[in-house]
Formats: sequence, structure tokens, C-alpha cells
Amino acid sequence: MASRPEELIVMFEELAERLNIKLVQDKGDFSGGSCLVREENFIVVNKRKPLEQRLKVLAREFGKINLADVYL
Repeated sequence: MASRPEELIVMFEELAERLNIKLVQDKGDFSGGSCLVREENFIVVNKRKPLEQRLKVLAREFGKINLADVYL
């Protein structure tokens, strides 16, 4: 199991790709979250935030998804 934050980010990126979720990392006045735009799922993360905070956003948003059939 990955223990470094950098490894966790990569794992979340791979998971997003496998689930056909667009992972957007951008700058702005927001903390992050998920949305559906024209039938496409997105998770948006503020890349100006500390890595740990970005990981919390990703964990929260992926926690809302049923991953029972996904091999991690």
C-alpha cells in the first residue's frame, strides 16, 4: 500500500482513468469536488492547495462512488 502522498495522487489518477472520470487540477478560488457536465463525470482539485488537502478532496469524492466491483 502506498504511504507517500505523491504515490496516492498517482493511484487516484489511475483510478479516475479506470472509472472514466476526468480529473481536473487547476488554480482558482475553490477547494474542489465532483460534478457532471454533459454526461461526463469530473473531479476538480485546486492545485494551489497543499497536497494533503487535495488528497482529502479526492478521497471524499471517490468515497461517494460504489467501488465494490473495482479491483484496487
